[in-house]
Amino acid sequence: MSRTPLEIPARATRFLRLAQLALVALLPAMAPAHAAQSAASMPVNTFIGTQDEGNTFPGASAPFGMIQVSPIGEHYAGWRYSDPRIRGFGHSFLSGAGCWEQGGQLSVLPVTGRIGPGGDFDTSKPDAFNQKRYAAEYTHEGEVGQAGYYKVKLTSYGGITAETTALTRAAAERYTFAPGTGTGHVLLNVGQANERHSVVGSEVRVLDERSIEGKITTKSFCGGAQYTTWFRMVFDQPFVAHGIWDDRGGWPGAKGPSQQGEARPHGVWLSFDLARGSAVTAVSAISHVDAEGARINLRAEGMAGGQPLSFDAMRTQAQAAWQRELGSVRIEGGSNDDRTVFYTALYHALLQPLTGSDADGRYRGYDDAIHSAKGWTYYEFFSLWDTYRAQNQLLALLRPERARDIANSVLKIRQEGGWLPRWGYANFDSNVMTGDPVTPFLVDLWRYGALKGREREAYAALRENAFGVPPHRNRAQGRAGNPSYLQQGFVQYDRSFVAKGMDIDPHHGASATMEYALADSALAIMAKSLGQAKDAQLLQQRALNWRKVWDPNVVDAPTGLRGFPRPRLLDGSWFAEVGREYDPRGERGFHEGTAWQYQWLVPQDVPGLAAAMGGTAQALSRLDQFFDYDAVLADPAAVRKSWVVGAYSYYSQFRYNPNNEPDLHAPWMYTLMGQPWKTTTVLRAAETLFGNGPSGVTGNDDLGTMSAWYLFSALGLYPDTPGSGRFLLHAPRFARAEIDLPQGRVLRIEAPEAKPGERRFVQSVQWGGRPLSRVWLDWEQLQAAGTLSFKLAPQPDTKGWGTRSSDLPRPPAGI
Repeated sequence: MSRTPLEIPARATRFLRLAQLALVALLPAMAPAHAAQSAASMPVNTFIGTQDEGNTFPGASAPFGMIQVSPIGEHYAGWRYSDPRIRGFGHSFLSGAGCWEQGGQLSVLPVTGRIGPGGDFDTSKPDAFNQKRYAAEYTHEGEVGQAGYYKVKLTSYGGITAETTALTRAAAERYTFAPGTGTGHVLLNVGQANERHSVVGSEVRVLDERSIEGKITTKSFCGGAQYTTWFRMVFDQPFVAHGIWDDRGGWPGAKGPSQQGEARPHGVWLSFDLARGSAVTAVSAISHVDAEGARINLRAEGMAGGQPLSFDAMRTQAQAAWQRELGSVRIEGGSNDDRTVFYTALYHALLQPLTGSDADGRYRGYDDAIHSAKGWTYYEFFSLWDTYRAQNQLLALLRPERARDIANSVLKIRQEGGWLPRWGYANFDSNVMTGDPVTPFLVDLWRYGALKGREREAYAALRENAFGVPPHRNRAQGRAGNPSYLQQGFVQYDRSFVAKGMDIDPHHGASATMEYALADSALAIMAKSLGQAKDAQLLQQRALNWRKVWDPNVVDAPTGLRGFPRPRLLDGSWFAEVGREYDPRGERGFHEGTAWQYQWLVPQDVPGLAAAMGGTAQALSRLDQFFDYDAVLADPAAVRKSWVVGAYSYYSQFRYNPNNEPDLHAPWMYTLMGQPWKTTTVLRAAETLFGNGPSGVTGNDDLGTMSAWYLFSALGLYPDTPGSGRFLLHAPRFARAEIDLPQGRVLRIEAPEAKPGERRFVQSVQWGGRPLSRVWLDWEQLQAAGTLSFKLAPQPDTKGWGTRSSDLPRPPAGI
């Protein structure tokens, strides 16, 4: 028996009533101490990153929201700013991901015209309901992209204004038709999603004159598995006619349930009498659990007094939530563009991971069973290869409560799915990317206190991953290169190695070895702290395994430089292509990079790396070549020619790639070798790649990773080696910043001489009013709060702050 929107199961009613009361009670308490900060002082431009493969989306989402409502165009990730037409407004998106099979489920578009045989939407022709055919033209004039609100004018169908907003688990869209329009239609397409996101099955039914529900199963993310999104949508007014379309055409008056299989047309049209008003509002919710979850989410966040929330009421809540989030970091100085870039980066960094548990706490685990998160939030979508480098640390600093739930969610994946994830998509591991990102990710969270009370459980899961491989029947690949790595100290290069997904470590053996070694160095710190002395000693030794793939005889012919990481075959011999010498600029053995970029992925053993390059002076000279330092010093804009250009230009490269993750930390290698002023030069140049426009993100934003990198760069802090708890210091971009910490503490960063767009170098640093000569602060110092003061000058002091060996961090004991 179908239920109206009000017919929620009795067992959920009490929970929902309590949840609503709790939310109302919590709102005043959630307001930050500095709530007077206005929205105008924290501007967000959601169009940043929507062009040139930034892969962000301009539509509405809540912080860490489950549901997002945004336009769908021709681009594989959902939307490109230059897309000529809008196919619909989808209800699920990731921000900045590079894989093509993602997002856009439940594509909704308002239209006008006659629906029927021979009409504008000819019910005798299934292709009449293809979103590529009926997509609407639009204009960027008057388009609005703010945190929690999106607006665009469709110029087709007589002109229709579309607006979207979203809370954590429910969203609203308002479609305002042109004056004088008698009948407006809303198309709900459940058979199509984003351009390359394949719908393999769908079901839809019309419940009553205001309500629709259904489910959509898609095959997702770089050849990943199938998963289902359930949805429920209610309207603020009754529709006067409706119908269902499928692969045979349209069926006026049909209610369903209707089901369709892979790649077949499927959806519902709803017709509204606009005599009483030209605007139609839909409120919707989704769930990855079941249909009941979508109903509960809708009732909890999309309804009030038994009726759907008005669009304006939801928008007010959504934008207030964002102001609370953004207001926890306050900056002074800079132009409106500078501030917009900063706060949009913060916005993008706080979009994910996504909320996975429904309003009643239920979530679908990696065993495909339904579990319950009691008193905490379960999160989904973990792009760990990206986020372990910067975004994870930013969330731990800014949102420690969420960081604890994120850590708990990852451990639940191990508990319910049998292994720790690599790239967790919905409720399965996509196995995208390589290395061992979950280890530095979780070890950092442990170091920051997010695993308090679960340290032993976390270590057991991490040790299992570091010393073994998943069973063949388990979807996870884990450290697939461990058999060779544990025996010989390196992951073999083997392009024919059988993979469970698109990527697997032996396909990129050299870079996987370096990622494993970095992960081992982090786990060694945790092992030692937990009293696992034997493990710690072994892991410290394995942290040096980057040396096993370092070939001192490799020569980069154009520069004459000698010594680079190089892939090795299973028998231990060095890989070389047939008919030529090994080229460190080539693609073989490295994932989305070359030996030039990966040579710096040794933050755990900087002295050893420098020695392998012939000494610190030679290593610094190599860094200069890597960054084209003289050119960048003369003109920061030179980075657009000197550095790697293009989001997917991974190979045949020998310079810094600001568009991808493997060398994100490389600017701080200058600091770790005693030339911190060069870190500043490089950072100020890199920041020119971030702008207040659609192309204002470098490469894929990768679920907030590039945005988090920018934020750390602008603030004057950057996380050092995973597990170390250190944050390296550099000249901030802004004159003043304040960061809210738990229990009302505030971290203040002051640099009065800083001026965005101009280089200023660190002359001295004070922490808590006392001189600080070393180049880092520990996590505990940051958490204690206080004032970090920089004195900056136009010219560097090449023998001053941060240049002495005593100013630099030491590698962990045993490394």
